[in-house]
Amino acid sequence: MNLINILNINGLVPKLPIIQGGMSVGISLDNLASAVANAGGIGVIGTAGIGLIENPQTRKVKEANIEGLKKVIRKAREKTKGIIGVNIMTVLTDYKELVKTAIKEEIDLIISGAGLPLNLPEFLDAKSKTRLVPIVSSLKAAQVIFKKWWMKYNYIPDAFIVEGPKAGGHLGFKKVDLENPQFQLEVTVPQIVDFCEEIKKEYNKEVPVIAAGGIDTPEKVKEIFSLGAKGIQVGTPFIATQECDADIRFKEALINAKEEDIVIIESPVGLPGRAIKNKFIEDVSKGIKKPFKCPYHCIKTCNFVDTPYCIAQALLNAAKGNLDDGFVFSGKYGYKIDKITTVQEVINYLFEINIDKAKESSPQRS
Repeated sequence: MNLINILNINGLVPKLPIIQGGMSVGISLDNLASAVANAGGIGVIGTAGIGLIENPQTRKVKEANIEGLKKVIRKAREKTKGIIGVNIMTVLTDYKELVKTAIKEEIDLIISGAGLPLNLPEFLDAKSKTRLVPIVSSLKAAQVIFKKWWMKYNYIPDAFIVEGPKAGGHLGFKKVDLENPQFQLEVTVPQIVDFCEEIKKEYNKEVPVIAAGGIDTPEKVKEIFSLGAKGIQVGTPFIATQECDADIRFKEALINAKEEDIVIIESPVGLPGRAIKNKFIEDVSKGIKKPFKCPYHCIKTCNFVDTPYCIAQALLNAAKGNLDDGFVFSGKYGYKIDKITTVQEVINYLFEINIDKAKESSPQRS
């Protein structure tokens, strides 16, 4: 099977059908996103806490995030002429402000999940060129978003990203459902592909399906494409690259992780998350409460009264290399990665480009 599908997101056509997962806080910024775009994929900036990276002590968080997002988008644009998107979680308290800012900066696409982005099209105007791509974990979620967008805004999603339970970070599933066969990509991707075929027949708009979560080998890419997906979204494999914006100690935590270190945690935001176990996570699980206050009020669903730690602060600490006071999110198969490579090498491996050379520097263990 040809691994180079044509991915067309309402006129946005990357050379390669791959989107880099938007990883916050401070993991995928202008450096990683532009590198992926330059390699022919779609680079994505993670927006959560983006203003805290340079100014972690600020009390004007919304203002800092808006300015931080502008700055990172503009820096990415200086580094690439390729396709750049942003990932904006619906649970962010400054969701509306970040969406408006990204559109004003003429970002190519907005990817939005961690809840249903039911009102996302309302921020567009007649001149907007930004494409809108919701992240869903089920056929029902895709149907609800489509119906709401069409009925209220006369807008059809430009693509769907279907994220399965093997992804890293916050997961759109209940913990008990993570191993349930009916929620795996092998089931949900064909369901949503069929739904998008119905949309195409009735509304004459192509809505490609992009699969995400646990896609870490060329064999998996082939399987996903055989199910009808037009593209893939990949996050974890891009962490251990030279171009990733995180501190080297963050990358080394992934490289050194063993299979048993990849665990499911209960995040303060009310969702399960997949992360690499370390002393910080062990202390939290033992009920050792970290010194805590809520400085940012960044997530609508965060139970900041009872939670033992600040998720934004923990992720920011980790991104800067302070793993004593934070942790690293990872996909289910992150433990397979055992060395620092490059964005190009990750892409070569997944799509079997220059395969002999790619095998020599594969980001996966043999």
